[in-house]
Amino acid sequence: MTGLRPAPGPEAAPPPVASVTAVVGLLVLFEIVSGFLQAGIAPLLPGIGDLLDVSDSALTWVVSVQLLAAAVCVPAFGRLGDLYGHRRMLRIALVSVAVGSVLVAVAPSFPVLLLGRLLQGPLAALLPLEIALVRDRLPVALARRAIARLVGALTLGGLLGGLGMGLADHALGDVRLVLWVPAVLALICVPVSFLAVPESARRASGRVDWPGVTLLSLAMVALLGGVSGAAKSGWLSAGTLGPLALGALLLAVWTAVELRSKDPLVDLRAMAGRHVAPFYLTSFVFGVLYFGSQSPNSTFMAADPDADGYGFGLSALAIALAMLPGMLAAVVCSALTPRIAERIGYRITLAGAFALVAAGSAGFALFHGAAWQLAACLLVAGAGMGAALSAMPTVIVEASDPSRTGIATALYNNVKTLGGAVAGGVFGTLLGGIGGAAGYVAVWLVSGACSVLAAGCALIATRREAERTV
Repeated sequence: MTGLRPAPGPEAAPPPVASVTAVVGLLVLFEIVSGFLQAGIAPLLPGIGDLLDVSDSALTWVVSVQLLAAAVCVPAFGRLGDLYGHRRMLRIALVSVAVGSVLVAVAPSFPVLLLGRLLQGPLAALLPLEIALVRDRLPVALARRAIARLVGALTLGGLLGGLGMGLADHALGDVRLVLWVPAVLALICVPVSFLAVPESARRASGRVDWPGVTLLSLAMVALLGGVSGAAKSGWLSAGTLGPLALGALLLAVWTAVELRSKDPLVDLRAMAGRHVAPFYLTSFVFGVLYFGSQSPNSTFMAADPDADGYGFGLSALAIALAMLPGMLAAVVCSALTPRIAERIGYRITLAGAFALVAAGSAGFALFHGAAWQLAACLLVAGAGMGAALSAMPTVIVEASDPSRTGIATALYNNVKTLGGAVAGGVFGTLLGGIGGAAGYVAVWLVSGACSVLAAGCALIATRREAERTV
């Protein structure tokens, strides 16, 4: 980041609220594209494997590499945004995503495709940067609604990505052409970001904690790498225990460095209070549910009932259609969350959201003999997921210092990503170790227990309302 300097002197006068509210529409576009890119790759993995002659086990790196890059990018971009401007870092992130998307589309080999996925890592940093922008420029009520719209747009983008890429693959019949769809969308976002998006007025004081960034990034990479290995070789293998031990050691060193730093990447002391610590634990559990449930639900519905004794033998498009009601419920509930929270409070809303997810998970475990039963349970769980996805960033940013909004929401995304990675290893172990339909029932029961835990964490957090403009 040579040449970047924190803006000295008095803060710039914020533009009128009406103009900032209009700009939220541009940020919504970025989140729709972000959701499209994140969810759209899944239906194409078999085709990518055939195109580049890659095994199914190697294909897991297409997802893992992007998660690893996100683990590095999110805290760094969040802190750099706090110091040098969130709009500036948003533009840099969009450029990186666009270049990566083009590389994925034209990749002549698997390593080049993985490089493109690596450059798509800042996708996860977009939402924290956008949340920081709206919190910096809008009053509390308008900021809450803007955050809900952004999260709803991310959910809607995921819906469009899953269906759109599946339909495009069916219509075009060429994976290479289909991969150009998200590449073109990412390219469009770059010039749009230079149109009317205002820069954040506040700046954090201090400097970039590069030792903290490096140690946290390495720790996340080690932990995610270890958990990814657990799904393949088990939790007791050297390939799993080694990276996990290294990650734990790096986290311990990072904690010591952060506690002694004058300008820490993460203010661990501020995170220790009951007004915010339970929400970070909730974020971890939310990652387990949000990322971990997608693959088991899909593979169960795709399983051949004659050969496997369970499932419905659905095609990729049929699975997407079965999930459609749940995804629509997530979009609607995400949009309604601010209004509900205004009446009953965000903590109660968040606890209620996880109660819905718990009910849906219990429904999966009890009723999975017909596709319509799973679709009905997905509707309930999807409503809870949408509400939780909308409420989580709000409770995190309102419990954090305004000058550190970027890094607070970045840490939320990192913790959520780690939860998803842990879910991949744990759920993979359950499915492989137990086997058959009983393995899926175990996954759903664990998901239900995690949902209850998350609801409890939301309820025990002490309230800290933001009285100032956000």
